[in-house]
Amino acid sequence: MSYLALKHLHVTAVVLSITGFTVRGLLMLADSPLLQRRLVKVLPHVIDTVLLASAIAMAVISAQYPFVLPWLTAKFFGLLAYIVLGMMALKRGRTKAQRAVWFVAALAAFGYIVMVALTRHPLGWLA
Repeated sequence: MSYLALKHLHVTAVVLSITGFTVRGLLMLADSPLLQRRLVKVLPHVIDTVLLASAIAMAVISAQYPFVLPWLTAKFFGLLAYIVLGMMALKRGRTKAQRAVWFVAALAAFGYIVMVALTRHPLGWLA
């Protein structure tokens, strides 16, 4: 698969992933029983697997790696923050108010990741 095709696959997975996270976050805040549907539980894992696999493949093809390039390192740590914040938002937050705060923080972490990806600088648009 070409780098360009991988990039398109990656960007599509990014859009699907954040859309799914946002929908699940809003369903959680609304105490919706839809969160218990099998598709809602399984599909995010499938999308995120495609997202991660395409990112790794692009890194290998382009020979650009985290801990070598500062912007990819920033994306890596932003991703870790997004994962932790997302878990707190959707599963681990004790109250709905806490989950709402974690949810907004996870969305901010996602925004940071996108900003770094677009600018290829760890400070994003602040650089």
